[in-house]
Amino acid sequence: MQSMLSKPQLLSWITCDGAHIDPTTGKHTLLGVFSNTRVRQFPFVYPYMVWFITVTDCSQGSHTMKISMGLDAARMQPLIERKFDSESPLQRINLINEIANLPFPEPGEYDINIEIDDELLLATSFFISN
Repeated sequence: MQSMLSKPQLLSWITCDGAHIDPTTGKHTLLGVFSNTRVRQFPFVYPYMVWFITVTDCSQGSHTMKISMGLDAARMQPLIERKFDSESPLQRINLINEIANLPFPEPGEYDINIEIDDELLLATSFFISN
């Protein structure tokens, strides 16, 4: 019997100020969870944020996650490209993505795409206003 390849599934995407992993238990603590932000003036550079992502159903082996962002689909810019390993499709994999000095040239609803192995898992948005 031939095994079927798993299709990666996104379980969570959380924007926050920071993430801590307890060295004893391995538990994750997320600090300052938020879904949009307001600033005084544009252009604005967000100094530091974390995108905490949990995926599952990734076949055993190496995978590539890509995150891109833009004011619309025609202006998407790559932000993150990173490799990660999966031991089994049953494994839940937490990926902590630290983003420093993220520019926002103008207010608006910024589109965000998350892909695993060039397959779109999430198309969402992040709203920034003044």
